[in-house]
Amino acid sequence: MTAHDNQLVLLLTEGRGDHARVGRYLAGGHVDGALVFSLHLDDPLPGLIQHAGVPTVFGGRPGWSDGRSGVVYVDSDNRGGAREAVRHLAGLGRTRIAHITGPLDQTSAADRLDGFRDVMVDADPRLIVESDFTPAGGERAMRELLDRRPDLDAVFAANDLSAVGALRVLRERGRRVPDDVAVIGFDDMLPVAEQADPQLTTVRQDIEEMGRLMARLLLRRLGPRSTDQGVGGAPSSVVLPTTLVRRASA
Repeated sequence: MTAHDNQLVLLLTEGRGDHARVGRYLAGGHVDGALVFSLHLDDPLPGLIQHAGVPTVFGGRPGWSDGRSGVVYVDSDNRGGAREAVRHLAGLGRTRIAHITGPLDQTSAADRLDGFRDVMVDADPRLIVESDFTPAGGERAMRELLDRRPDLDAVFAANDLSAVGALRVLRERGRRVPDDVAVIGFDDMLPVAEQADPQLTTVRQDIEEMGRLMARLLLRRLGPRSTDQGVGGAPSSVVLPTTLVRRASA
């Protein structure tokens, strides 16, 4: 951003009061554009930004974006990455594969659940537990899964932090990973995945490249109006591929 003579301002939101504050700040003409992350389906912030007329690029596919013109986002192939993870588990001979979801009011978690279901078409509903992308949530979900289906032989967790929580509970319950239960996460957060016990097989998404692309797309939207006209002129949304990183847990 600095190479283009732009100043970056970081605004954090933790509740509805923060949304209103940020909306007022954006409507006050203090910024030329916005990069927006971690939206929930009922998040009022996009409407506030749209009302303010601020050019915006979203990190992750907004759940309300379908069919709306002018919505630009950068996302990972969450559904495809989930399919690859579950196919890997099935290829290991695992047949009772569970899924620990993220919060399903976020499109990334919903897409990963869809990818799980693409492969496990007839999955027992007891093998799916909604969680919250945290280690503690992963622990709670893993305990619930083991109580429901003690015979499960694999777990696909919607992110690495949930997977680490699941690993702790499996260890407490005397389940060997991957011998008894194979585990796969999502994100490839290196400090988490490489320090897990055992090291975590996971789906890698390139967060740094997502950030670079978001910045480039926003700068295009902020450029001379003539560059946004004509065929190929206006920036369009981008979905980046994911990669399965195999380690010791599956």
